[in-house]
Amino acid sequence: MEPFQLHAEEYFLIKPWSHMDSSLVAGFTTRKNGVSPFPKASLNLAFHVGDTLDNVQSNREKLGELLNFPVNHWVSTEQVHDTRIHTVTKESRGSGAYSLEDCIRETDGLLTNESGVLLTLCYADCVPIYFFDPGSKWIGIAHAGWKGTTRNIAGKLVQTLQEKGVAISNMKAAIGPSICKSCYIVDDRVIGAVRELLEENDEKPYNEVEEGQYQLNLKQLNLQLLKKAGIKESNISVTDYCSACDSEWFFSHRRDKGVTGRMLSFIGWRED
Repeated sequence: MEPFQLHAEEYFLIKPWSHMDSSLVAGFTTRKNGVSPFPKASLNLAFHVGDTLDNVQSNREKLGELLNFPVNHWVSTEQVHDTRIHTVTKESRGSGAYSLEDCIRETDGLLTNESGVLLTLCYADCVPIYFFDPGSKWIGIAHAGWKGTTRNIAGKLVQTLQEKGVAISNMKAAIGPSICKSCYIVDDRVIGAVRELLEENDEKPYNEVEEGQYQLNLKQLNLQLLKKAGIKESNISVTDYCSACDSEWFFSHRRDKGVTGRMLSFIGWRED
């Protein structure tokens, strides 16, 4: 079953997780019903893509109202395609919520076990990975482009959760909307990094389509890394949505040749 279900035109929710605990809000936004003009049209949620500050703040305020999660409780980061992971507390609320000036720097993974904090990261083809332990209440998200993926941010976030006492047998993960294999052609440099990450007998998440050009399945690769880290495959959900194919719903850096907006992954516990 597709784990990401459209809840409103503006966002999808990970419905199986919402059904497990109604205070958990976890999902991924669409490009619809914001105020940003073309080519950021229209629900652009990122500050770094040439949109006006007013537009992005307005779009964020709208989403905050829809989610019943005020923007001053959000936490956002400066994403740099690496593997730094930051543990968030209520003291961090508002960081990067209204501008990049006060965001958490050089960070592509966020964790918390506190309520009233919404973890957020921006995307336009990279893989959003969500983490959830129903027992301990630890939750997290990671931003995994090809660099973050081949540097194994997925495995590092799992390891960080285990260090905080989360039992690997209880850990759940979800892989959200991102570019599919058919839309993602990469070169030898990228595939070289993928090969360094995999063992000889591992399934290869790529195939050569012409000399030096490969289709790469980033979702499959991250699934393999989550399994290698110890999460049971039955506890991992993978979406079928592609950010490039599904142009009605999503921005795509590859499809739109770099001039586009950004969606937002989000996960948090609503306060009682």
